[in-house]
Amino acid sequence: MYDLIELMFFAYRDFVRDADRILAGDGFGRAHHRVLYFVARRPGLTIAELLEILEITKQSLNRVLNDLLDRGYVTTRSREADRRCRLLYATARGDALIQEIAEVQSARFERAFGVLGEDAKAGAIAFLTAMLDRADEAVPKARQRLGFATGAFAVPDDFDRMGGAEIARLFGAEE
Repeated sequence: MYDLIELMFFAYRDFVRDADRILAGDGFGRAHHRVLYFVARRPGLTIAELLEILEITKQSLNRVLNDLLDRGYVTTRSREADRRCRLLYATARGDALIQEIAEVQSARFERAFGVLGEDAKAGAIAFLTAMLDRADEAVPKARQRLGFATGAFAVPDDFDRMGGAEIARLFGAEE
């Protein structure tokens, strides 16, 4: 397994080096990239959600987020229902930086997938998902919410036909 550990180390090193070069031009580091990435990919993210994703403390987030806010890469808005809750959004400048990094990193993936063949992306996704302690993190929260009540309700087999006669009668149609 040491060969895999080394390969993972070197692949990660080269993957983040691409981002590091771009970030350095703006005086940012990897922590800025992680925060800006998730804010850009999940508009309206709350600070609590961001803390949970990154598994860091408020104190750790504070300096990095303030840098991004002060320099115009991120903005906040209050939630309508609760003005105390701040929602995070990338600005056009923040989106542009994330896009620039994503293009370079995507090109690295495309080169690797080009060498490995058409099933490589699915294999990479499966492998990386299996490496996670919490596989649910691989699915954005917005998509997870869609099925929040899955299995909570029983739908009768004839549900799509229920009330058909009454509906036909109300609208003057014949059954």
